[in-house]
Amino acid sequence: MTNSFSQRPTLALIILVLLYLGGCATVNLDEHMADTPEQALSLAKDERNAIVGQRYLLRVASRFQDQGKQEDARTILRSPFLDSAPEDIQRQRRLLGMATANELQDSEWASNLIAERSPESFLAYPPELLARAARLQAKTYELAGAPLSGALTLILLSQTDNSASPQDIHDQIWQILKTIDETRLEEASDNALGFEVQGWLELALRLRTKGGSLDDQGRLVRQWQNNWPGHPAAQIMPTELALLAELAASRPEKLVLAVPLQGALASAGKAIRDGFLAAYYQDETTDRSTTDIRVIDTSTNRFSEIYQELANGDIDLVVGPLDKEDLTQLSDLSTLPVPALGLNYLPAGTPVPDGLYQFGLSAEDEVRQIADRLDAENLKKALVIIPHGEWGDRVEAALRAQMEQLGLTTLAVERFFPEDNLRSVTADLLGITTSRERAILVERTIGRNLEFEPRRRQDAEAIVLVAAPTIARQFKPLFAFYYGGDLPVYSPSIVYEGSPNPARDRDVDSVIFTDIPWVLAENNPLRDESQAYLNGTRGQLGRLFAMGADAWHLSKRLPLLRQVDDAVIEGQTGTLTMDRDGSIHRKQVWAQFQNGEPKALDPAMDREEAATTQD
Repeated sequence: MTNSFSQRPTLALIILVLLYLGGCATVNLDEHMADTPEQALSLAKDERNAIVGQRYLLRVASRFQDQGKQEDARTILRSPFLDSAPEDIQRQRRLLGMATANELQDSEWASNLIAERSPESFLAYPPELLARAARLQAKTYELAGAPLSGALTLILLSQTDNSASPQDIHDQIWQILKTIDETRLEEASDNALGFEVQGWLELALRLRTKGGSLDDQGRLVRQWQNNWPGHPAAQIMPTELALLAELAASRPEKLVLAVPLQGALASAGKAIRDGFLAAYYQDETTDRSTTDIRVIDTSTNRFSEIYQELANGDIDLVVGPLDKEDLTQLSDLSTLPVPALGLNYLPAGTPVPDGLYQFGLSAEDEVRQIADRLDAENLKKALVIIPHGEWGDRVEAALRAQMEQLGLTTLAVERFFPEDNLRSVTADLLGITTSRERAILVERTIGRNLEFEPRRRQDAEAIVLVAAPTIARQFKPLFAFYYGGDLPVYSPSIVYEGSPNPARDRDVDSVIFTDIPWVLAENNPLRDESQAYLNGTRGQLGRLFAMGADAWHLSKRLPLLRQVDDAVIEGQTGTLTMDRDGSIHRKQVWAQFQNGEPKALDPAMDREEAATTQD
């Protein structure tokens, strides 16, 4: 026992000496992997050889990236302990740093990573890392707000790396160039060096033509190819531009417009027909020698039978039907033998057959746009008035869903029939009824009458009013009567008849609403010409006329809208886009009633700015 005890201080001393002589490295860094960034940094700093410690940190950071621990990787990669590392380690550090910065969308760090570095920097990496380094560098430039340098990086990659897919690189270059504003592109083009860079910049500038239609863009792509036949992008076009050029050169030649011309929907069908044909005759890009349009009446037979007969003929596209029930008959087919542009939307949950596109004046699109505007104006809590019925159900569902997605709150929804007591509906909406009931309860509790002035609910920041003009003109004054006159009111196009009526519409003064360009745009050559020669171009029929005009332009570009990301048509009914299911969505314009007349609003104008424009 005595000997054993006396040896302990000696053993401890030996261990201390060994630790000192070993530079305090108690862990073999080649075999150990830290669990936290703090532990890794501590071990690295304890390592006698700084370069060994620095390489160890890069291995730990890489492992953290593989495990999805990007914050931990960032802690290590931004450590000052790595600042003194030699250049080969610094290159590895930057590569890992760019990967994590992009994963975390850390724009400030991205700016630091590419500070004072040129697009050629990635060339310092070995061949097996060249493509990865270039792509990460390009993404980092974008994240740091320097997309042009990102595009130049990829252009250089396409010149130096034969193993990379030209199609993929060209697609990435184009997606970046699309985001750069025209002024910056012009500056870069004036100073561009090299055939490939000049060609890419000219292509981007050509397609930045303001107001250019999809037809115009397709022609510009083909013109650029003719002017730059030896350019790599002319030989292997970016996928989006190849589709644009191909689809702009092809369009359906034999069309059938299938709408009701008799019965309850006859007026609507005729307005759509007239708008469709008016747009066709005004379209200078149309080759009328090869285009054949037939108009058929869908009110005489079941549409499924009509469609089957058309499918057996020589038809490229059916535009129609208009009636929702007729459209639903097509949902029994899994694939349409002849593509169809339905002029309505299938009921929610109905399977959409392949080859069916859907377009209409969707009130759901309008209330979603209202929710977007509430969010843009930081109005988080809204009261809502919507009519009863299936149409109102769909509008309410769309509005609630969009508001929920944006983090907005629907405080209360009041549904009404036109014959209801609108005073009661308004009092319920604004909380006046609840306030009165609370006062009555207090009076009963204390046994005597009180002097009482009802108060509206104080949490509301806006009102969404979905009502036809005759009803809206009654609701708006009631809002003021029940102490809600200070709340901004937003409405879809149903609030406006479509033609100025100052004497009556003064009752809806200050209401902000969304409507189609056909109704609100000051200058519209098709509208002005049509109104001079045709009936049914104003009011609600005018909106359907505009829908018919857009149906013509859509008929030429359906595959393009589906296949080309970000493709839009500036239509008479709004800015038109297509989702993956083939449904067309519209973004309308904004106006406000001022002195009984609609006055166009800038999309970015908030309600305070709008208020100052009123007389």
